[in-house]
Amino acid sequence: MTNSVDKERAIRVIVGNAVRSYANGFSTRHLAEVDNENGVINMKIHNVFIAALGPEIQYFSALARSLDSSLGNMLESMAISIAELNYTVSQHVEGTLYKEQTDYIAELLEQYKRGTNRRKPHIEDYRGISQIIGTAETKRHESDYYLIDEETGMHYLIELKIGGDLDNKKARSEKEALLEQYCILTNRLGEERVKVLFATAYNRYGEGKPWTQGRVRQFFCDEELCISSDFWNLVCKSEHGYEIVIDEYKKNAHFINEALDEIKDAYLPNEE
Repeated sequence: MTNSVDKERAIRVIVGNAVRSYANGFSTRHLAEVDNENGVINMKIHNVFIAALGPEIQYFSALARSLDSSLGNMLESMAISIAELNYTVSQHVEGTLYKEQTDYIAELLEQYKRGTNRRKPHIEDYRGISQIIGTAETKRHESDYYLIDEETGMHYLIELKIGGDLDNKKARSEKEALLEQYCILTNRLGEERVKVLFATAYNRYGEGKPWTQGRVRQFFCDEELCISSDFWNLVCKSEHGYEIVIDEYKKNAHFINEALDEIKDAYLPNEE
């Protein structure tokens, strides 16, 4: 078993490498597209309503969208690499699912969704669901994060949204997929060894503050929330995981700033 010092060092190496690699790739990509009208930034700067506000606003508006999206992808990949230090990591679940279970899930989610007399989600809503058996089928689901803790025998099914945005149109289907994965695993492992989590990489309301986003709370209860520090502590398998990740990220953030300066100089060469 890796001791705490070795684990922290390994986490810091992963974070540092991820940030430096991201900064290099982000810079290389956008610098190569300066003269390409179909480039990521150039394709987004032709909004005449933004252009009327001036070239700098036009540029930063386009760059910010690209940065936000690609940075999220980097954090997702980084989290998987860290998790692999401590868990067996998979991104799919496959096995036996009963039609009666899918029927129960569908009815439960309709109760969460209905406009009047809406049911509030609770962890007890799907306790005992593995006892519902009947017509069996084999089903496979892709999963954001399926972590297996070989030491404790726990299995974690995680829906990760970097900033916590749960699309109105996808919220129901994403919880449905998680519950079906839960059934597939609990049919084989039992319910005490499987946990469903909705996770975010940071807390949009401020670290340590309650997560109150209505769309998330419509489908996930308190016990299912794994927000910011809880998520990083889980994937790092350390009560100090969040602090380690954030500290190392800040130490390497200057690489991203330097990349952004390079890109700005290329796209706005006359700016001071």
